[in-house]
Amino acid sequence: MISRSVLISCFLLICMISFDTRLIYADAWCDNSAYNPNSTVGRMYTDNLNFLLSILSSNASLASRNGFYNFTAGHDPSNMVYGLFNCRGDVNPDGCGRCVANARGDILKKCWNQTTAFMSYDDECLLRYSNESMFSRADQGIIFYRVNKQNATDPDKFNQVLSHIMDDIASQAANARSGKKFAIKEEDYSPFQRRLYALGQCTPDLSSLDCENCLRSAISQIPTYCNNRQGCRFAFFSCNIRYELYKFYNSISPAPEPALSHPPTPPPPLPPSNSTSSEEGGGISTQTIVAIVVPISLAIVLLVVGFCIARRPRKPYFAIMETSGASEISTAESLQYNLSDIQAATNNFAVGNRIGKGGFGPVYKGTLHNGQEIAVKRLSRSSAQGTEEFKNEIALVARLQHRNLVRLLGFCLEGDERILIYEFVTNKSLDYFLFDPEKQPLLDWSRRFKIIGGIAKGLLYLHEDSRLRIIHRDLKASNVLLDRNMNPKIADFGLARLFGVDQSEGNTSKIAGTYGYMAPEYLHGLFSVKSDVFSFGVLILEILSGKKISQFNQAHGGDDLLSYAWRQWRDGTPLALVDPTIGDTYARNEVIRSIHVGLLCVQDEIEQRPTMASIVLMLNSNSITLLAPNPPAYFGRSRTQSSPNDLPVSDSSTSTKSAPNPSINEVSITELHPR
Repeated sequence: MISRSVLISCFLLICMISFDTRLIYADAWCDNSAYNPNSTVGRMYTDNLNFLLSILSSNASLASRNGFYNFTAGHDPSNMVYGLFNCRGDVNPDGCGRCVANARGDILKKCWNQTTAFMSYDDECLLRYSNESMFSRADQGIIFYRVNKQNATDPDKFNQVLSHIMDDIASQAANARSGKKFAIKEEDYSPFQRRLYALGQCTPDLSSLDCENCLRSAISQIPTYCNNRQGCRFAFFSCNIRYELYKFYNSISPAPEPALSHPPTPPPPLPPSNSTSSEEGGGISTQTIVAIVVPISLAIVLLVVGFCIARRPRKPYFAIMETSGASEISTAESLQYNLSDIQAATNNFAVGNRIGKGGFGPVYKGTLHNGQEIAVKRLSRSSAQGTEEFKNEIALVARLQHRNLVRLLGFCLEGDERILIYEFVTNKSLDYFLFDPEKQPLLDWSRRFKIIGGIAKGLLYLHEDSRLRIIHRDLKASNVLLDRNMNPKIADFGLARLFGVDQSEGNTSKIAGTYGYMAPEYLHGLFSVKSDVFSFGVLILEILSGKKISQFNQAHGGDDLLSYAWRQWRDGTPLALVDPTIGDTYARNEVIRSIHVGLLCVQDEIEQRPTMASIVLMLNSNSITLLAPNPPAYFGRSRTQSSPNDLPVSDSSTSTKSAPNPSINEVSITELHPR
């Protein structure tokens, strides 16, 4: 017989296991920037926030999300909300979904009228939202930490093993190929026969470099916050680390059960019971147990199923489509603008509002009815792409968000009109300042060096860290815009995909670009990320010299910019390249290192050019030894250089021909390859 107390205990245990709502150490942080939920802006912010959290929660349990998802709700900058969730790398999709669902409810309770908030459950998952974009940025502004109260035995040995484990974890997490930027490690530290377990993770939208820097910054805080403790958890918004003397995470790839050396001993049989026997000694019959447990179990299952059905997102407001292993927005109405609104914003595309023109159409400045300034690119009508494909690719490009990329806000598609709406960038393009003698002094060295670094980070995101692999193919000064703080933003990186450029696996029969910026192999129809590296090297030398590559030879006796820079480097006078308007207020080591990097980028041999990840590291570290550069592609007689007579030099041409006589124009041709 089984006592009633045992049965009740079993029932409670079943309930706890069934729902598995144990979430330990909830950390919440609410910014002190409260908004008025009763104001017009406040109500719109609340609506966008609720919609954002609903989207995040509904996507958390999808296995294809890989434990991470970000989303932006709203169009008006005054009430837009940016958000993301990230689940620990060893948490399964169901556990991730439960954790994010809990975080969604708790974050609204704890930070109900705050514009910025963060919620974390013992690093099992984190949920974050803000009125400012936090995507692809390593945020180390706020610190969360917890420590085990017990001190480690033999601290010297303990810290030696801990340092070794954490160093490996920072490298492994930053370079993890799973896409999760997550690593675990365990190691014995004798003679105490103890085992140390550790974990490190970043949000996957960080670059490898930013992830490693974030983790190493967290590791450097261990002596201060976790000194000699047996366990510690330390977290920033964008990364976290933890170590313990017990295994606190799940095995990512569990080992198979070991073979038994002999069959297990079966449990002794229960004594037979008479189904009609009466209760004795406080016990109850087996039939009674079944009669109680089965209905309760069925009720639990029905409750769980009903809860899951109730939490499903309603259609047709938002739909998800699986494409190439990644989930994309297939119904892009949330990104679509009305033509009447765009016409009103631009005064019906008035000539006075035109701020530029490229090969894919003119660009207009506009102001929406809510006061938001936008840049409107009215595309030419040469695209053969279907409407739904066009909308889906707009949704793809719109989700590529980085502080050094011009943000695509949406599109307009009515009748024959195909219009792209971008954020308006205040200070026009880099060439507006760089090549104008009157405006050049505004670009002192610190600004130029910041612009070089920002462009490098934007290209790194396009090449390695975005959800697509993107080759810009027309990087130049006029395709780099400057915001009000003179931060660079790469523009026109999505048009070629929308217009279906004829290309396949790194070869193209139609070339569009700007002579001087194009890598030599691209003149023969070959392109890769190293083609962008070449263009970036040219741009570095332009920023340093203040001279446009297409006009440089006019002032230097026929010597092109690359040849001149190489001669000065070879002759030991690299500073002769520097724009005189900078004056003497520059950091000599930064200038020389920038010239060095620029020359490495423009080498003739593709394999010798560095990757953008290496370039970002070289620009930000004085401890890295750089290789000696070889002569640039256009120095002397290049093995791939075409005759200048074969190529038009004007930047204003917009015609397109077949290789090997490529056209030269002012458009951006971008290749997107789903990861």
